Amino acid sequence: MEGVVIATLIGVSLFVGGVVAWKTRLPAPLVLLALGIVLGYVPALGRIELPPELVLSLFLPALLYWESINTPVREVRRNLRVILMLSIPLVLVTAAAVAGAAHLAAFAWPVAIALGAIVAPTDATAVGPVTRLLPRRFRTTLRAESLINDGTALTIYAIAVFAIENHQEVDLGRGALAFVVAYAGGIVAGVVAAALAYGARRLVRGQTLLENTVSVLTPFVAYLIAEPVGASGVVAVVVCGLILTHFTPRLISARTRVQARGFWQLASGVVNAALFLLVGLQAHAVLDGLGGNPGPVLALGLLVAAVVMVVRLVWIYTTPYLIRALDRRPIQRTLRVSARQRLVTGWAGFRGAVSLAAALALPPGDGYPRDELIAITLVVIVVTLVVQGLTMPAVVRFARLPADPSELEEERLAEEAMRDAGAGALGPMAERLGTPDDIVERVRRQYEEAHPRTSDGRAPLWADGSEGELRRAVIAKKREAVIRLRDEGRIDDTILRRMEDRLDIEELRLSPIAADD
Repeated sequence: MEGVVIATLIGVSLFVGGVVAWKTRLPAPLVLLALGIVLGYVPALGRIELPPELVLSLFLPALLYWESINTPVREVRRNLRVILMLSIPLVLVTAAAVAGAAHLAAFAWPVAIALGAIVAPTDATAVGPVTRLLPRRFRTTLRAESLINDGTALTIYAIAVFAIENHQEVDLGRGALAFVVAYAGGIVAGVVAAALAYGARRLVRGQTLLENTVSVLTPFVAYLIAEPVGASGVVAVVVCGLILTHFTPRLISARTRVQARGFWQLASGVVNAALFLLVGLQAHAVLDGLGGNPGPVLALGLLVAAVVMVVRLVWIYTTPYLIRALDRRPIQRTLRVSARQRLVTGWAGFRGAVSLAAALALPPGDGYPRDELIAITLVVIVVTLVVQGLTMPAVVRFARLPADPSELEEERLAEEAMRDAGAGALGPMAERLGTPDDIVERVRRQYEEAHPRTSDGRAPLWADGSEGELRRAVIAKKREAVIRLRDEGRIDDTILRRMEDRLDIEELRLSPIAADD
């Protein structure tokens, strides 16, 4: 019963924290973190520990997969250089800067490098809510960065932990080789996992429950293929998700897609919220581990937080000018942003549960300050969420980010393509299906309207017999038209997803209710 009580208390806390964040308009991660810190002093909840393997092998793959299947591949390709610069060299530079500061504070180099790796990456679960405030390009860049940089950081982390456990210095040659293996192996593992998932989906096509079972298993299969061979499970999950985003729209039925999106939205939202609550619950135990003199460690934590924020800002305001000096192609000039606008990217450096999980996963043992590293990590998480999280809306307003008219233009293009495809397919489909002329005329009048939906904004209700069959056949043609636009690069995956949502709802409203619905 105790486990049920604790689970219920955590669930109620998530609800309360969500309501407080909604009513106060404060960042939900920050509210949940603060609530977790307070609840950590409740005797029943203060004993809860966050198993690091739970985050690294269960929570993280699920969250990364959901983020990756919602990341537009075309926009990733367009901004690939910026994304890679943020997710690989910036992580390396940040880890080195933190390691240098920690070494000056008398930490041995392997321990200092481990600390640098722990706090270097931004966190996908923390960055996610902020991206809703931003135009598409900035949104894609930050989301993609936070998907990839965990792989860089965890590779450095593994090298440093190996040195700590074996009481030796960090081998830079071995580290470079491990880094290459992690990324190359992660890409291969992601491709293999995507191929397996695609094949499994084809095998059970039309079976909604089995198709979505494949969906749930996919990120964990990708992670488990990569990790045992020294590859990056993070990279594998992200690559797998991006590949499936491109290839599965033609394969998945409307009913399966609606069910899957509902599941992943709920699951990722609950897991995301639970992570920050659980991070806060660790604060009590961490402070107890420091004994009676936490002052020096807290001061070092503040210093490290300042280092990670300053390094990111310096990077954002130096590397673009170096790139401009080296790459003067006209197309690159169209991608430039002003110094004012770059502040948004520079300020979005939140750290989160992945950093704490890596700190908690440090091996126990004498001879190195494990408790101090955990405490420093927690301070960095709290400071970045408080300082950057609370001020981020003001930074976005200061940046005066330009509106992205292309997103609306692409949405209109997709709507026109669907309408034209529906009208063009109506005659041939009616002839093939043998639909009566009066039904064909009634359906034709709908597609002569400017908007693909009816005048009251709703799709038509379920239609039986010939009319329902005709309408569903036309929807298939409309869906194919919008997928073709995505394949041609004229719209991105975000627009495709919006159109799919409309078509899926329309198709389900026109379909009879199945026995398993």
